Formats: sequence, C-alpha cells, structure tokens
Amino acid sequence: MKLALRKISIVGICTLLQITITMILYLILGDFFTIIGVIYRLLSIRIILEIVTKSTKLSSDMPWIIIILMYPIIGTFFYIIIGRNKRSSKLLKRINKNIKESKKYLKQNDKIKKEIISMKDGSLKYMIDYAKYPATKNNEIEYFSLGDDAFPKMLEEINKAQKFIFMEYFIIEEGKMWGSILNILKQKVKEGVEVRFMYDDVGSITKIPGNYDKYIKSFGIKCIKFNELKPFAGAIMNNRDHRKMTIIDGKVVFSGGINLADEYININSKFGHWKDNSIMIKGDAVWTFTVMFLELWNSIEKEDSNYLKFKNITETKPKENGYTVPYGINPLDKEAIGEEVYLNIINEAKDYVYIYTPYLIIDTDMINALSLASKRGVDIKIVVPSIPDKKLIYELTKSYFEELILNNIEIYTYEKGFVHSKVFISDDKVATVGTINLDYRSLYLHFECGIYMKNTNVLKDIYKDITETIKKSKKQKIKKQSKIKKLALSFLRLFAPLL
Repeated sequence: MKLALRKISIVGICTLLQITITMILYLILGDFFTIIGVIYRLLSIRIILEIVTKSTKLSSDMPWIIIILMYPIIGTFFYIIIGRNKRSSKLLKRINKNIKESKKYLKQNDKIKKEIISMKDGSLKYMIDYAKYPATKNNEIEYFSLGDDAFPKMLEEINKAQKFIFMEYFIIEEGKMWGSILNILKQKVKEGVEVRFMYDDVGSITKIPGNYDKYIKSFGIKCIKFNELKPFAGAIMNNRDHRKMTIIDGKVVFSGGINLADEYININSKFGHWKDNSIMIKGDAVWTFTVMFLELWNSIEKEDSNYLKFKNITETKPKENGYTVPYGINPLDKEAIGEEVYLNIINEAKDYVYIYTPYLIIDTDMINALSLASKRGVDIKIVVPSIPDKKLIYELTKSYFEELILNNIEIYTYEKGFVHSKVFISDDKVATVGTINLDYRSLYLHFECGIYMKNTNVLKDIYKDITETIKKSKKQKIKKQSKIKKLALSFLRLFAPLL
C-alpha cells in the first residue's frame, strides 16, 4: 500500500512542476505568457488527436491523454520524449523494416495451408495470413514444467553444436546456470562453432556490469547488448527484448519463460519455489526461431545478406501430427498478435481455459472475453504467484481478482512461491507457451515470442503440469478492501500502461 501511495504522489509532483514552470514562464515572458499558453494548449490538442488517430489500443493510451489534459506543459514534454519514442525511434524503425524484409524467409507449406483451409480453423488461418508466421508439422516437442528439468537438457544440446549457437535472453546473471553455459560456449568457439549472444541491457542492468558485453566478446563470442540504456534516449523502460531462445545448428530450439539466472533453476530464489517452464523443439519450427533471431541481430549488426545458410533441412519423420506455429511480436506491429492469440483461445473455448501468468494487469477486452467465456459455461482457471517479485505490480494483479471471481472465474495462487510461466491451454486441443505476460508491457511494448500448438501430443504434458499445480495452489475468495486502497488501486489501474 505504501508503494501505491508513493506512485500516487507522482501526481502531486507533476502538479507542483506544472505550477512552478507556469510561474517561471509568467515571470520571464510577462505579456507573452498568454500567447505561450495558447500555443501549448494547441500543441497538446494536436498530440492528443495524434494519439487517438494512430492508437491501436485506445484504452492503453488513455493515461497519456489524461496526463496531457491535466498537465499540458509537463505532459506534452514527457510524451514527446518518452511516449512518442515507439514511433520515432530509429532503432525500432530499422528493426521493423528488417522484420518486414525477413518475412520472405517464412514461407507457408502449401499442403499444410490447404489442410488448414479445409479444417476452417480461424486461429491457424490468422497466424499464417495476418501474423505471417508459418504453421509446421514436422516437429518433435518436449515440455519442461520447471527450469530445473530443462537446464541439463539445454547443456546437453548446446554441447552437441557443430555449426552455430544463437542465444537471446532478457536476463543473464553470473552463477551456476550462466557459468555452466558460458564454459560450453567458450569451448565451442575454440572448436570453430559460431556463437552469437544477445541480451537486454535493462533486463540485466542490475545483474551484471555495464561492460559485460566486452567480457563475453573476449572469448570470441559475438555479443550484442540490446537497446543500451542511455540518458534521454526516450526508452528508459520501454521496448525491451523480453524474448528467450537458444537455437542450436538450426536443429533444436529452447524457448519459454526461463532466463539465464540461478533463480530460474531454483538456486537462491528470493521468492520461494520458482515455477517456470521451457519447451524444446526439434524440426521445421526451429527455422522460424532462427529467422526471428537473425532479423533482430541484423537490424543492429547487418552481418548476414542471406539467412538460408543457417537453415537445416529436417530429414526425420514427423513425431507430432498437430500444428506448431512459433511467433513473435514487436512494438510496431499493426496486429496485436500476442493479445489476439490469447483472445482467440478464450473466444473459441468450449470446455476449459487454464492460464499461468506472473502478472494479471488486463484491459477491458481481456476482461470481457474471459467473462463471456465463463458465462457460456467455459471453466476458466488462472494461476498467479503467492509471493510477488514486484509488490506494486502484485497489488495491481490482486485488484482484478474480485471482478473476475464475480464472473465465476477461478483464481489460484501458487503457495510455494512465484509463477513465472506464461501458458494458455484449452480443451485439450490448443496451447501457447512463451514469454508474453498478461500485462501492457509484454503485449504492446516489448519484443516477445511464443509457440502456438494445435492438436500436438505435448498438450497432455502441459495439461498435466497446470492441473497438478492448481491442486497445490490456493483458490482465492473475494476480500474486503478499504475505500482508500480501492481508490488508490483504481488510480493505478488507470495508469498501469505507464508503470
């Protein structure tokens, strides 16, 4: 609650700044002050109209509109520096251009497309026609319910690398997990294997020294520190690379929720038992991850003129009869792919939808979809942490409990610790596993990735994991809150997209 009140105090600070700047302008400009005020008002109106016109999610952009209306000088200033960064960033524009150009490498198999058309599967059609990510069938998939289980397998597969290893993570931290991987990467470089490593600067900023990329490069590993934090860059916390992937020789990929730090394998976790997952794929779907890595890497390094040299031709017979669609999202996507995948699963569900998410900060579209599904008889269960990693965000997460519970949606808290998994599964037919949280940052601001699966054998393992976790979790009931706390949380929910 104290943290919530601290956030609310920001409004008071903005008010004082607004008054101070107004007084200074009045004293300095004198007779011209009225004219300056009119200019600021016109500029703020112009910016608000721009937000409304270009917004793909007006409910999420509403905080900026309110701030600019309340504080035209301060609000306009901060929006120009921070809010417009997504549209004006040279880095983002370069990445977006490269992503569009790289789509030529992601071609849909005609036979599979005909199957999808004949099935009249709307979600798969959306993925291949609008999200522009191909559906594949020739895959072998293994799901790990804990990072502890995935880690030995990662080491084993990385050790097998003969041509290249590509790794991209939000967080790295020195310890057993990263140290073990780094030792293998050093040896692989000596063996002639090309190793590329990319990590997010902000995600790792409190975990490793600022020049850690140079340390990694000293071993012959190519390294990029993504979107380096710089003063007044306008991207202090936005547009981060939140993806997690390890690609080996174009044959194997690991993705899911786990980063490269010891807490993800339950060593020295500050938040109790760390419940996370990883997924390993061998087969045709690996190519989509390879392209996603290369399109981001080459937006910065411009190293590869042709990605096809990294493509592996799968010769094994398919072990999965179902469809697997790896997909990515980025801040400049016209399609809100991450959210659409989730909404499609909810809207098409007939029996159940079970969800893992560390954060539950959702807009009216998601609330309405969950509520309507529940009203038509769909069993909806959502598992969140019981021990928060960010107390303010956890208070926001809990603020949605009452509304959802009143609509017969069951909320469970994982009593052993922290849930970091991001999983949807429905009707034993469809699931998605990836990096995309149920919050504004993941859905709209970050670079993320996921794996959409339809009728794959691995769904039974995902279902078993989440149902067993639900049994060990505590079902939440509506709890009374003071009017002051409700007011504070309502205010924070309004401005959640800016947090």
